[in-house]
Amino acid sequence: MVADGAEEARGKRAALAFAAVALVLGLPLWWKTTETYRASLPYAGISALGSLRFQLTVPISVVFAKGALPGAQQRRLPFTDTKEEESLLNSKTSVTSRYETTYRSATVTEQAALALATVKEADAALLPLQDSLGALTVYVIPETSPLLPQGVDVYIGKHRSAVMRCTQGPGDVLAAVSAWVQQIVQAMSFTTDSIATALSDRVPMDQLGTDTRRPFKSSLGYEITFSLLNPDPKSHNVHWDIEAAVNSYVQPFLDKLGSVANFSVDSQILYYAVLGVTPRFDKASSSFILSALSLPHVINPVEARLGSSATSLYPVLNFLLYVPERVHSPLYIQDKDGAAVGTNAFHSPRWGGIMVYNIDHPVPDKAPLPLWVDVDMVRVMEVFLAQLRLLFGISQVSLPEEFLLESPGNDGLTDWELDRLLWTRTVENIATVSTTLTSLAQLLDKIGNIVIKDDVASEVYHAVASAQTAMLELASGRLGSAFQASKEAVTSSERAFFDPSLLHLLYFPDDQKFAIYIPLFLPMAVPILLSLVKILREAKQSKKEPTKTD
Repeated sequence: MVADGAEEARGKRAALAFAAVALVLGLPLWWKTTETYRASLPYAGISALGSLRFQLTVPISVVFAKGALPGAQQRRLPFTDTKEEESLLNSKTSVTSRYETTYRSATVTEQAALALATVKEADAALLPLQDSLGALTVYVIPETSPLLPQGVDVYIGKHRSAVMRCTQGPGDVLAAVSAWVQQIVQAMSFTTDSIATALSDRVPMDQLGTDTRRPFKSSLGYEITFSLLNPDPKSHNVHWDIEAAVNSYVQPFLDKLGSVANFSVDSQILYYAVLGVTPRFDKASSSFILSALSLPHVINPVEARLGSSATSLYPVLNFLLYVPERVHSPLYIQDKDGAAVGTNAFHSPRWGGIMVYNIDHPVPDKAPLPLWVDVDMVRVMEVFLAQLRLLFGISQVSLPEEFLLESPGNDGLTDWELDRLLWTRTVENIATVSTTLTSLAQLLDKIGNIVIKDDVASEVYHAVASAQTAMLELASGRLGSAFQASKEAVTSSERAFFDPSLLHLLYFPDDQKFAIYIPLFLPMAVPILLSLVKILREAKQSKKEPTKTD
C-alpha cells in the first residue's frame, strides 16, 4: 500500500510538472515565436500631421533707386515690415500668409542695372542679384526715369523681380509704395484660390475656385504623349515634324519644370481613328460643327486607341492633333455660346487637349489622292503649350492697365510662375503625405496581424520627419528646400503604403492560426488536462472524507 501511494504521488508530481512546463514555458514560447512582427510607428507624429497648420512666408525686398524717395524718408532706410494674413479653411487645416518686407536702398550694381536703356535689359542684368526660390524683389525708380514706357507704372519681368515707378506726391511715399507692392506680390506669388486648390481633398467645395479640377494632381513624374489622328489615310498623307517641335517648344518648358517632376515624351500616329461623335453640318458656313455639349463624348472612343495610360506608372498627358475626314471637312469647334473657338482646340482637365487641324482641299478631281499635308507645327505647338500650362495650373493673371507683363519667351514659363507652382505643389505634397500615412496607420491598427517590417517603419519615420521639415522650411521662407523635403516625404510615404510585405499575412487571421496548431498540441494537451482534472477531483474527495481517530 505504501508503494502504491508513493507511485500515485510520483504520478501526480509528474503530471503537475508537465502542466507547469507547458503553461509556463511552452505556451509563452509558442505565442512569442508565432506572433506577427510589428515594428513601432510614429503614431503621434502621424496624428499631428492630420491637423495641418501651414505658414507660408514670402521674403520681399523693396529696393529704392537713387532719387526715388524724398530725403527725409530715404533716411528711414533700411527697415523691415512683417504682415500676416490667416485663412482658416476648416477645423483641421489653416493657412497663414506671412510677408517679410525689407526696405533698403539700391546697391551700386543694382543702380547700374536700373540705368540701362530698356527695362528688359535691366531685368536680365538684375537676375544674378536676386534671392532664392520664392523670394521677390521690387525695384522702385524715380518718376522721371525713362526705364519704363509711357503709361506703364509697374513692369513684371521674366524672373523674380518687378520694376515700379514712384510718384512723389503729397503724403507718405513709403505707404503708397507699400500698397503697390501688395498688388505686385498678389500677382507674382501664391493666391488663396491656388492654395485651396492644392488642398481640394481637405476643404469644403464652396471654398474652392472655379479652376479646382483643372490642374493635374502632384506626382513624381508625368508622361506626355503627342498623337496624330488620321482617320482618312486614303485622302490625307499627313506628315508632322514632332521631334523638332518638341525640342523647340516643349522641352524648354519641361527643363524649367525639371525640379518639379520627371517627364518622358513620346509620340504616335494613329490611322482610322475617329472621334466617335458625328459632327453637325452647318449650311450657313458650309462646314461641320462640334458643339461644346458633344466634346465630353469625343475623348472616350479615342482614349481606347491611345494605350499609354494602361502601361504608365505616372499620370499621362495626352495631346491629340486630329485631321478631319474629307467628308467632314472643314470641322470647327463651337463654345457654349455658339461662337467658333479661335484655336479650334479644347482641353479636358487632368487628361489633355485636342486640336482639330483643317486642310484646304483643292477642287475635286484636280489633285491625286492622298493629299500631301505638312503640318504647321508652330501653330500646333503654340496651342499645345498653352494647354500644357493650364493642365499644370499655370494660368494668366489679371492685372491692372498700368501693369506691363513680360512674356515668358521660349521657356514658356517665368521664374515667378515656377515659384507659384512650387508653393502649391509643396502644400499639396504635405497634405498627400498626411492622408497617406493616416490611412496606413488606420489600416495597421484595424488589422493587427499585418507584418510591419523595419524598413517599412523606417520609411514612415522618414516621411513624417520630411513633412515636418517641409512645413518648417515653408515657415522660414525657404521654398526650394521645402519642396525637396515634401518630395522626399511623398516618396517615403508611397513606399511604405505600397510595400508588398504588408499583404503577406493579410488573409491569415488568428482563428486560422489556432486551426493549424491545435491538431498538433491537442494530443499532448489532453492527457495533461485529464491528469489535472483527476488530481483536482481526488483533492476534493480527500477533503470530504472524515478524519479517522485511533
